[in-house]
Amino acid sequence: MRLWHEDLISKLPRQQLLGQHREIAALRGNGWGKKHSTVDYAFKYPPYKLYQFHLLVMNEMICRGYKPNENWFNPNYRGAHCEPYNNLEEIPNTYPIYPEHNDIYLKECINNLRTKGISIQ
Repeated sequence: MRLWHEDLISKLPRQQLLGQHREIAALRGNGWGKKHSTVDYAFKYPPYKLYQFHLLVMNEMICRGYKPNENWFNPNYRGAHCEPYNNLEEIPNTYPIYPEHNDIYLKECINNLRTKGISIQ
């Protein structure tokens, strides 16, 4: 499980983009707060940041003709098997959304994709 660097979202192949959507949906739901070495940093921030990141992914999906479930556009939604947030506090968007998504992380993500045979221009 990995949150790709946000600068790569528009460049991800179909499989990685759709996988990112599934992984974020899991994190927004019952996966929130469950330890995982590559995404633990996300739990240091309010869940609204993950929603903001998910919006990037879903908007790219829409640009490519995919139709994510409309429920995910509600920041309080946490999936069919998880109670929604009562009223998740909106926070201003930042760039990057996660400070951990710096130039070093970008290179790490590009190298990770390269090991899968994916070259990002």
